[in-house]
Amino acid sequence: MSKIAIITGITGQDGSYLAELLIQKKYEVHGFIRKNVKNKKNYLWRIKKIQNKIKLHKIDIDDVRRLTFLINKIKPNEFYHLAAQANDGHSFDNELYTFNINLNFTHKILSIVRKINRKVRFFFAGSSEMFDKNITKKINEKTNFNPSSAYGIAKVSSHYLVKNYRETFNLHASTGILFNHESPRKEDTFVLRKISKAVARIKLGLQKKLKLGDIKSKRDWGHAKDFVYAMWLINQQKIPTDYIIGTGQLNSVEDFVKKAFSYVKLDYKKYVYIDKKLFRKKDSKARLADPTKLQKKLKWKRKYNFNSLVKDMLENELKSLNN
Repeated sequence: MSKIAIITGITGQDGSYLAELLIQKKYEVHGFIRKNVKNKKNYLWRIKKIQNKIKLHKIDIDDVRRLTFLINKIKPNEFYHLAAQANDGHSFDNELYTFNINLNFTHKILSIVRKINRKVRFFFAGSSEMFDKNITKKINEKTNFNPSSAYGIAKVSSHYLVKNYRETFNLHASTGILFNHESPRKEDTFVLRKISKAVARIKLGLQKKLKLGDIKSKRDWGHAKDFVYAMWLINQQKIPTDYIIGTGQLNSVEDFVKKAFSYVKLDYKKYVYIDKKLFRKKDSKARLADPTKLQKKLKWKRKYNFNSLVKDMLENELKSLNN
């Protein structure tokens, strides 16, 4: 008998890749999607190819009765809570909404799962924004939290909820603290996707220049496919606990730019120009993950290094533009 999984945030980058992984592993996959979506025309594009293989359920995050009904009806073996207001830079612009979806929604789901079936294996997607923005040492599971945004505060609070439900009610509940991860399915408001999209357009003669801010800025960037595999591994462990999910390697925006232009055999210096207006006033220092626990305890190995991440993103952009 196949396992049953529920994914919140199934229409996003991580949710769509996770759904594909679970389908490959013969799961019955259910996705919770919001009733009220501003851009209804395009929000399902990431799951278009698998839409006939999954079951989607429209929800209102404040409708506890419907959430309870669905979870009780579906009877999942595993629950992956990935939905979030994910724009950290604007999380204080609408802080009540940020806390409602990133904290209150998490609490409601945990409470429902506890009452219906404590054997459900629950995964919560944390974030590197839970840590100090100026931290200089490698971050592991014992590093203290010090968030500086509504998004980060809500993620830390949710993490402690998960921990409390695990310890108090014996739930199989874990947090995976995700560092930066990209893919062709990332929104093009994020810098690596912005670059890969522009480089492909320049190669095909559809764009002349690429305007960027601080290209010396560094991040711990991985591929979303590797990260969702880690999520699945975390929910398979016998004893629930929390993990850092990252690469443990830093690369700069300039590194990505050079490799992206090199991939299409162009000299980036001819096309990139720096606009100081795009520099962040208070950009955080590069947070670096220490994924040792995940690698050793769950035998997690990445399939994508930085070079193959660049290649995957460029190939997909070129293919999309040529179709």
